[in-house]
Amino acid sequence: MAFGGFDNKGSGGHAMSEINMVPLIDVMLVLLVIFIITAPLLAHSIRINMPQVSAEPVKEEPKTIDLAIDANGQLFWDDQPVLEAELANRFAAAAGGQPQPELRIRADLNTRYETLAKVMGAARRSGLGRIGFVTTPAPATPAGAPAQGAAAAPAR
Repeated sequence: MAFGGFDNKGSGGHAMSEINMVPLIDVMLVLLVIFIITAPLLAHSIRINMPQVSAEPVKEEPKTIDLAIDANGQLFWDDQPVLEAELANRFAAAAGGQPQPELRIRADLNTRYETLAKVMGAARRSGLGRIGFVTTPAPATPAGAPAQGAAAAPAR
């Protein structure tokens, strides 16, 4: 007989127990080549000549409240003096608007923490959720020089 049967007789008596991977790999490579060729065609199948615009898009800046506190504890709402007693009412009115404005606090270096804590507490109680601090960046230090406030390394 030209072909072996399923009965373990003749020619060693061992059945072939391995899967031939070569045809599987050939089919997968052919499919891969087909997908590589057709993928760019599907992505750009419709050509559209889009119109060009000359105007800049309108950027809507979110409203901000600039609150400055000087060294004496004097408060300034958008550069206008304001009393601490009026602050809660102004915060509540600002918090009711949509979108809610961001509170930017500029405090003097010598401002008492107590004043700053009162302002932040009043803002939080009235519903303002976005509170930020405006600071002045530190001067750049030359490479190799210790930063201000950093201890110098001992010389050896």
